[in-house]
Amino acid sequence: MNATVLATWLVRAAAVYVAVGTVFSAFLLVRGLRRFDEAAAQGGLGFKLLVLPGMVALWPLVLVIWRRGQAVQERNAHDRAAEVTR
Repeated sequence: MNATVLATWLVRAAAVYVAVGTVFSAFLLVRGLRRFDEAAAQGGLGFKLLVLPGMVALWPLVLVIWRRGQAVQERNAHDRAAEVTR
């Protein structure tokens, strides 16, 4: 196998990955986002266009989270500090 054939297959694989990610992300933004993030589901068109490239790139991870059906719980230092003072 020469370098040209290998490069062709790598480009095709990347194109398929992006195509599947685009279709999945479009479906999720239109229909399935409410399942795990209510605030994002209520976001406007600008927000959805902003997160689309990230969802296309990370679609396998987003698919796993979506299939679990659990809301994403953000935990950071500010949340932990607020719990201590309550």
